[in-house]
Order: sequence, then structure tokens, then C-alpha cells
Amino acid sequence: MDITQRQITKIAREVGKFTARTMKEDGVGTAEFDLIHAVRKNPGITQAEICRILGADKGAVAKQTANLEAKGYLRRESNPADGRSQLIYPTDQAQRLKNSKAHIEALFYEWLAEALPVEERKEFSRLLNLLYQRCKEESKAGFPEMTVRIKESE
Repeated sequence: MDITQRQITKIAREVGKFTARTMKEDGVGTAEFDLIHAVRKNPGITQAEICRILGADKGAVAKQTANLEAKGYLRRESNPADGRSQLIYPTDQAQRLKNSKAHIEALFYEWLAEALPVEERKEFSRLLNLLYQRCKEESKAGFPEMTVRIKESE
């Protein structure tokens, strides 16, 4: 039984809605932000690699990439290893957008945590960090424990 009632997911979803709404005012949608994030994490990436990472179709990625380049978030360079493809890089504007998203999320979480007394906030933060570290370890290992649990639940 899930004692959390998926409330971490529900909170993250609400923060995501607010962040998406706020960022949309800057002319960037959630799918575009995901593409910018992929390029920021993999500077010099090709569109084919973006498609693979995002699980998106070639046409959609080509259109989004062109739009983001026109908006000043991405730049292209010729691929010296393959004259038919281009390498895509984030611009400084894309880096500032990342900071903007993190800033919006941080403000929301700070506001949310203000509902707790200071000592409870500190304890909540400590416990949340324990869960986060466990999650990252599972992720880095390729999700072995969760894979077993999923198979056992079938």
C-alpha cells in the first residue's frame, strides 16, 4: 500500500503546471523546454539523437529545433564528422531559461514549505533528501529493484 498516496507526484504536477504557465509567458512550451534541456545536457547533439532521447518523431523535433533557433535558444554548427547533419548547441539564452525554470520551482517550493514550522521544515528537508538519495542510487543502477517489483506485481 502506498502510504504517500502519490502526493509527491501530485505536488510536482501542480508545480509543473505553474512553471509551464509562467514559462509560456516567455514563449516556451513544455515540449520545447524538454528539447532545450536535452541539448543543454548534450551540447553538440544531432537532431537524430534528440529524437532518440525524447522519444519524439523526426518532424516534430525538426520543427521545434527550428522554432527554438529562431527564438535564440539554440544554434547549429556543421558536423565535421558527417556533412549531412548539424550539431545543435544551447545559447546563453537557453542557459538563462534553465535558471529561470529552477528559480520558479524554488519559489513555489519555498512558498509551499512555509506552511510548516521552521523545525519541521528542517526535518522534512532531511527526510526528503534521504528519499532523493535512494531514488538517485536506484536510477544510476538502472532501476533493478523497481524492475523486480514491477515484474512481481504482474
